[in-house]
Amino acid sequence: MRAKGHKVAKQKRIRQEKRPIENLTGLLDRLCSLVDCEKKPDATGPTVQVRQIFETIGRRSYGPLLLFLGLFSISPLTAVPGMTWASAALTLIIAVQLTIGMERPWVPKGLLDAPVSSGGLVKAVDFLRPTARRIDMLLRPRLDFLARFPFITVIGLMIMAAALITFPLGVIPFAPMVPGFAVVLFALGLVARDGFVLLLGGLLVAAAGYMAQEILMQLLHQGMGLVQRFGGS
Repeated sequence: MRAKGHKVAKQKRIRQEKRPIENLTGLLDRLCSLVDCEKKPDATGPTVQVRQIFETIGRRSYGPLLLFLGLFSISPLTAVPGMTWASAALTLIIAVQLTIGMERPWVPKGLLDAPVSSGGLVKAVDFLRPTARRIDMLLRPRLDFLARFPFITVIGLMIMAAALITFPLGVIPFAPMVPGFAVVLFALGLVARDGFVLLLGGLLVAAAGYMAQEILMQLLHQGMGLVQRFGGS
């Protein structure tokens, strides 16, 4: 009986993996086919490789990959030092390839081999699922021409901008969540063919860009003040 139960569960998982990801809940369900989301998160438990995650959600598709990276960037997993910048770097790599029109995304082997705590992944899924259900209720195909060529190139450029903006914002707690949410919106717009959501992503990138500009100007002003202070002495 136990063997039959395992077989049924495996068949269910295979059917789930063949189904296309169309929204946030679909992505979270796909991640739960990789880790046991019913178990209590354990930070000291086993890890999974980024490669396994990408293969599970569909490594050949830009939308699901960017959706995972966007969710990663706003999840508790980024509390680990350096994870915010690592996520931004990987998002930038994927976005560049989307912009230049590569058929499938390529990821460096070193990044694919990077470990992710399965307990942390479960915790992130639990954290995001309530919000995912609410967002999915709002998604539907609208202005779908914005999710096709040539507009897809513009979307790629804006995702690149969101990734680059994350680096200066990374010095301020929670600030990187703004471009992170923008990447999530862009990815959802691509997955659901929802041009309205893509436009919202563009507005968030503009807001994040303004924040990054203010931070850089303040840092530049402080740097010039230090130069004048010590130069004068």
